[in-house]
Amino acid sequence: MPPKKSQRRQQILEALAQMLEASPGTRITTAGLARQVGVSEAALYRHFPSKGKMFEGLIEFIEDTLFSRISIILNEEPGAAARCEKMLLLLLAFTERNPGITRILTGDALTGETGRLHQRVAQLFDRYETQLKQVLREAELREGLRPVIPLGAAANLLMATAEGRIAQFVRSGFTRSPTANWQDQWEMLMAGFFRQTVASPAAGPLMGQA
Repeated sequence: MPPKKSQRRQQILEALAQMLEASPGTRITTAGLARQVGVSEAALYRHFPSKGKMFEGLIEFIEDTLFSRISIILNEEPGAAARCEKMLLLLLAFTERNPGITRILTGDALTGETGRLHQRVAQLFDRYETQLKQVLREAELREGLRPVIPLGAAANLLMATAEGRIAQFVRSGFTRSPTANWQDQWEMLMAGFFRQTVASPAAGPLMGQA
């Protein structure tokens, strides 16, 4: 029995991710991808109208995987520091397990592709940073904690730390683990990151109460 359409689409995306991992720095062609899958280029285009749409399929996979897991983290972890740590470790561990796809996140695999794909990746990181910022904002309400630097700068610092490790991973040809020594670095990053606000969350009545 020939594979179902959804199975073939999945097979194409998996082959693309494998090629991105096996050939760092090399631009993937539809001809090479078709050979990897074992179909004709025409067959590829029956499932994806362009190579850009194939990359979009992988970006959607990244988004679905990461943000569904973030929802679980937010439900399981009450503390802001633990939430931020697990969110960033999630991103680092995901890239470590999916090196080929990580080339999309750094833009390395998108050289020569449409600007829409670069924008889509930028939006993914912006969304991640916004989620971190929201966690830090809620820390003051929940725990009476506030970053020692402005909220936006604090969220950006956390995001930039993770992005830097991801970039090193790709630049090293996937030899430099993005999760190596993470715990030690995280503890140093958190040392002095928060300060106690003047009033703790339970220090007095909420605004509007007698």
